[in-house]
Amino acid sequence: MKIDSPQKNPAPSNAEPLDVSFRLLGLLPLIFFLAQLIHYWRGGGLANMLWMCNIGNLALAIGLFAGHREVIRVAAIWMIPGLGIWFLYVFLPSGFLLTSTLAHAGGFVVALVALRKVRVDRTAWVYAFIWYLLMQVISRLTTAPDANVNVAHRIQSGWESTFSSYWEFWPLMTLAVGGGLWTVGRLLNRLWPATIRNRARQ
Repeated sequence: MKIDSPQKNPAPSNAEPLDVSFRLLGLLPLIFFLAQLIHYWRGGGLANMLWMCNIGNLALAIGLFAGHREVIRVAAIWMIPGLGIWFLYVFLPSGFLLTSTLAHAGGFVVALVALRKVRVDRTAWVYAFIWYLLMQVISRLTTAPDANVNVAHRIQSGWESTFSSYWEFWPLMTLAVGGGLWTVGRLLNRLWPATIRNRARQ
């Protein structure tokens, strides 16, 4: 009989069920999402709920409640670049808004706590990229061009002089998004790698 020798300080198994107390962490991103929903419901612009960080809070809440690691990773990975984008394009120009800050800064903190628990495998960035492409399609089909939700309709403001058309801008933006997600995914995989523990073999 041969039994694999145990690793020193092995990473948590990718197959271990998540405990109920951890799943209740999903209440926080759900609250952040609902706060933004109420804000946009009162002020108009419900289409803004489809921005990656806003809908990402809902996805993160669902993933946590369901204990679904891939959904948690997809939503949480997007909270990291989303925080920087929000800070540059929303917070600096418009200033502090409680619901927006909760959705982005609060969502970012929950994302880090969740990723530390569920860990990150090497393919997580691929699912995050597919989620981005899906949201691009949904945003283009269901939102008004003026809102430009997820930059799905026109060139991002400030880049109009660089590109002559949206369809010249979109492939490069998509490549940049893919490269950014790959980089974030690799860094997170090194920081919190996910493994599947081998069973003892006879």
